[in-house]
Amino acid sequence: MPLPRPEPGDWSSPAELAKLQEAELPRVLAQAMRSPFYTSRYAGRAAPAEAADFAGIELTTKQDLRDHYPFGMLAVDREKLATYHESSGTSGEPTASYYTDEDWADLAERYARKWVGITPADTFLVRTPYGLVITAHLAQAAGRLRGATIVPGDARSLTTPLPRMIRVMRDLDVSLTWCNPTEIMMLAATAKAAGLRPEKDFPALRAMFTAAEPLTEVRRRRISEIWGGIPIVEEYGSTETGTIAGQCPQGSLHLWADRAVFEVWDPRTGTLSATGRGQLVVTPLHREAMPLLRYNLADDVEVTDGGCACDWVLPTVRVLGRSGAGYSVGTGTVTQQRLEELVFSLPIEYDVMFWRAMAHPGLLRVEFEAPDAVRERAVKELTRLIDRELGVPHEITGLPLGTLVPTSALTAQRDILKARYLFGEGEDWDKAVMYA
Repeated sequence: MPLPRPEPGDWSSPAELAKLQEAELPRVLAQAMRSPFYTSRYAGRAAPAEAADFAGIELTTKQDLRDHYPFGMLAVDREKLATYHESSGTSGEPTASYYTDEDWADLAERYARKWVGITPADTFLVRTPYGLVITAHLAQAAGRLRGATIVPGDARSLTTPLPRMIRVMRDLDVSLTWCNPTEIMMLAATAKAAGLRPEKDFPALRAMFTAAEPLTEVRRRRISEIWGGIPIVEEYGSTETGTIAGQCPQGSLHLWADRAVFEVWDPRTGTLSATGRGQLVVTPLHREAMPLLRYNLADDVEVTDGGCACDWVLPTVRVLGRSGAGYSVGTGTVTQQRLEELVFSLPIEYDVMFWRAMAHPGLLRVEFEAPDAVRERAVKELTRLIDRELGVPHEITGLPLGTLVPTSALTAQRDILKARYLFGEGEDWDKAVMYA
């Protein structure tokens, strides 16, 4: 019999939310002690069993997960597992994660907590990798839970090039998409390369869900503007935890504190607190296969409690990434977040979508693509913004469209083949066995 899980409306104050967490902790601790990792960690000493014991628990790290690959964190019989996943490995070697069917019920419910709801009337394009990471599977499970039609668009796949996705979005009246912010920009650029207007020629599209990259408010507004003003709905999570925060109608990211205990770890002092700036620590409350106690995601965040006009009784989180300190240039410091805000402060008519920067000790180099007619003006405007806001030595270069993101990536329909072994005279038999 599945255990009941909280839903919005089950609490009306921070105190009630804390009681929900405390009531779950004894069960979470007991489940964790069924895994080899936590059993060995507490060998020869008393294991935490009550909510009061939680304050003394040490952090679980990504290295712990790597050291106990593949099943050292497993707390159920392998026969109960539904799926196995690995993280993308952006911060080092990938980590393994696994989920039961009961875990997946929780994962799908949390993802589906979008203020722009998923409905049976929706056609939902999932444009993230269907590989070992959890992202595409998470969206598909949530979409099916709410009755939507799923279009498994994948990403970085030979079988789903960008032009094919644009055709699918138009022909199938796609109403929702799920992809990272850069992919949303790539889709817009592909539509433009095909002679379409992202802001007008996709009338069924009503929202785009996004995650996987820190997203400034300026960039989110620009993406929305490019796509005709539709909501760009952000969420935050990981393969190890699933969705842990969702965006409210006011644009704030709120931690799902009814489904996990969240803390902020200050690596300078080693202290943990409910709010503040530091690295996010997560203890899922409804995890069966792979319980995690005080798992340090190693993401730099800022957590605050209350104060959002949406009236959700949940803490808010601002995700700063894993390099929030930035780079020293001259006598100043440059962060990706601040630079992104400046780039996307340029007027939309400059049509700037793709950029890159290199921080040298004495010079910040920035390059961006812009159409010929506005490139010089865009360079002057970004130069003015960086002078005023950053005050560091810099060199700004405007590039022709197609320089950073090759036009072929936006227009090519790849020649995808199934494995073939027999060829006729004049055919390219170098394609034997291979798929492309």
